[in-house]
Amino acid sequence: MLPTGWSTWAGEASVVSSTKPPSGTRDFLPEEIRRREYVTRVVRDVYERYGFEPLETPAFENIETLLGKYGEEGNKLIFKILRRGEHEASGEADLALRYDLTVPLARVVAQHQNDLPRLFKRYQIQPVWRADRPARGRFREFFQCDIDSMGSTSPVVEVELLSAISDVLTKLGFDDFVVRLNHRQVLTALLRSFGIPAAQHADALVALDKLDKVGPDGVAREFLERGIEPQATRACRSFFGGGATGAAVSSDWLPRVLQQIPEDGSTAELRQLVELCQEAGGGGRVRVDPSLARGLSYYTGAIMEIAVPDLAGSLGGGGRYDHLIGMFLGRDVPACGFSLGLERIIVVMTERGMFPASVVEDAVDVVVTMWNDRSRSDALALARELRQGGLRVDLYPDSDKLGRQFKHASARRVRFAVIVGDDERAQSSVSIKDLRSGEQQTVPRSDVARHLQARRS
Repeated sequence: MLPTGWSTWAGEASVVSSTKPPSGTRDFLPEEIRRREYVTRVVRDVYERYGFEPLETPAFENIETLLGKYGEEGNKLIFKILRRGEHEASGEADLALRYDLTVPLARVVAQHQNDLPRLFKRYQIQPVWRADRPARGRFREFFQCDIDSMGSTSPVVEVELLSAISDVLTKLGFDDFVVRLNHRQVLTALLRSFGIPAAQHADALVALDKLDKVGPDGVAREFLERGIEPQATRACRSFFGGGATGAAVSSDWLPRVLQQIPEDGSTAELRQLVELCQEAGGGGRVRVDPSLARGLSYYTGAIMEIAVPDLAGSLGGGGRYDHLIGMFLGRDVPACGFSLGLERIIVVMTERGMFPASVVEDAVDVVVTMWNDRSRSDALALARELRQGGLRVDLYPDSDKLGRQFKHASARRVRFAVIVGDDERAQSSVSIKDLRSGEQQTVPRSDVARHLQARRS
């Protein structure tokens, strides 16, 4: 039986066992949405200032588009969609929810190659889905804020991506983030030097990608569980567990790496990236970290992540993937991208109290009260006038006691309430009550919008 005053759309009530959303997903209440929109406005503004253009792709893809692009670990986390209709009984899947925004981008570039410029820069802010284990800042449904550049092998591409990401975080108020930088071929050479055969590199990279979460001992345990030889595991544990990872940009990282591997094109590329970041003005935040792995298998060159001190994991990451588009197009197109994790940014900003008060408090400028049932038309007209004057207006629908109407306004964190009683109506005026100070004053009705605009600013 439903509570008094409730009704059902279908005429009969049905009991739902739980009102919680599925694990790893969330309902977004108004204040949370305002935080999300604030961050995405900043992200979009910065991305567009760097010349990136917007793109959107479907929520689901053909399953063959996604499978085989992320490595064994990634394939396990893809949400598959079963065939429908007459094929439902087969239990087979032909579609899947997108795992990231990069593989769909590669498909789009191949599909629309004749409609896009040779040097194509796009940004995309959309949700993705992963069948992962939920944790702090980690969800099964979450938004990514991606930028990618296609068509050039120049290291200027990586530097521009990092500059844009740094500008986003700085504009949001972060002052303690670090850019971790590595090169996938440098890491591959290191694994070979430890005695790990090429056939086990994918397993080693998946385990190494968890270093900041489980530590060197946890990575060593996973190495052994994945069948990597104890001697190779010990060599890797010794190198990455020595406290030298994350060394500041300088010559400090290079001698340590060159003790393990000979200098080649990949170490030269990494050194050039460091120099260009310094020349572009962002070198102070960059840290070369030989342990940085990035678990996705499509990376081919430079890889990077953004770290902050009080978050296990990163705020975002990316890298160069020069062969991924070729899987769809039949010829390689150089590409590099970076993805910011919107959810993790919001979690850290909320815990640190970084959002401006206006984002979480000022959703409405003024509440128009209802004096009595006979004043409905007048209240509707006043609300319309205030909205035309550029104000955000909540019209209280019932002729309750004013105290109850003020309580509603205060609960919504609205500063001003306007009252048009019999006296005000006779004098073509409006009373404005400041619910924070308790002050109340009467102004001509023709001036009320200008008066509230002035007091709001």
